[in-house]
Amino acid sequence: MSITVLWLGHASFEIVAADVIIYIDPWKLKDAPHDATLVLVSHSHYDHYSAADVAKVVAADTMLIASADVVAQHGSGRALRPGDTLDFVGGKVTAVAAYNPNKQFHPQANNWIGFIVEIDGKRIYYAGDTDLTPEMQALTNIDLALLPVGGTYTMNAEEASDAVNKFKPAQALPYHWGDIVGDSSDAEKFRNSAACQVTVLTPGQSMKL
Repeated sequence: MSITVLWLGHASFEIVAADVIIYIDPWKLKDAPHDATLVLVSHSHYDHYSAADVAKVVAADTMLIASADVVAQHGSGRALRPGDTLDFVGGKVTAVAAYNPNKQFHPQANNWIGFIVEIDGKRIYYAGDTDLTPEMQALTNIDLALLPVGGTYTMNAEEASDAVNKFKPAQALPYHWGDIVGDSSDAEKFRNSAACQVTVLTPGQSMKL
């Protein structure tokens, strides 16, 4: 069974596999489908945690899984710290540390996170706002890596290419460009230098995995 990965723009994704619908860092959503099985939020910066956008996708039985600061602000949800794992009906979510080792924007001490989503036999890694870290380098058996490439607050295209050359995902998809920081040239630079298959989407486009 195929998995559909839809880029909603900036750092927002929708992952659909059978009856499971997962939103990651929903922001600037145009519609309000109220159809989420899970909502994953990496950290509390406004372009990643938007209570108004979370409200557009949650249904009566939606589970919010997020960093501890997001759960505290939201008033509900399941907080994960780096290394924590949570099973859900149909799969598993593992939190991966997301931080800037040499920049002040995303301190490691905040325990902000990315996610590995395991569903239908595939492992999808969403990096969050991060640079290349030892935790990222240690990843294995990633079928699709969703990586920031816009620079300034996260990895740039060259650094993202270095990352995939180290942890070797089967495929990669760049985000964190086209809004706030970065543009299509960053995505293309990443595609041209990464040592794996790279799909570049525009907001609203999807790919099958």
